[in-house]
Amino acid sequence: MQEVRPIRRLKRHLTIENLWLYLLSLIKERGKIYAYNLPEEIEQEFFFRPSRVMIYIVLNRLEDEKLISSEMEEKRKYYKMTKKGRKTLEDAKEYFSLLAERL
Repeated sequence: MQEVRPIRRLKRHLTIENLWLYLLSLIKERGKIYAYNLPEEIEQEFFFRPSRVMIYIVLNRLEDEKLISSEMEEKRKYYKMTKKGRKTLEDAKEYFSLLAERL
């Protein structure tokens, strides 16, 4: 695929600007996540590498919006999906499917 400006812009919008989707997907798949390893995991699963700072910012926003919750286990903070988070992820996936059909 040729890396013209519109394609680079599309990739940016579909990756880092929607990091919350990838985080919710990983939490749904794994049940709970520990944030420190997420840059590497996201790169492996979704082909881009967000900064650790960006991940923590998005996790905090998701928690503020009640899409995820956190709990301490020993000295680590783990994040789990809430019912509202599952519904939001399903709605987002449905929206992407509708868009893909139209393209």
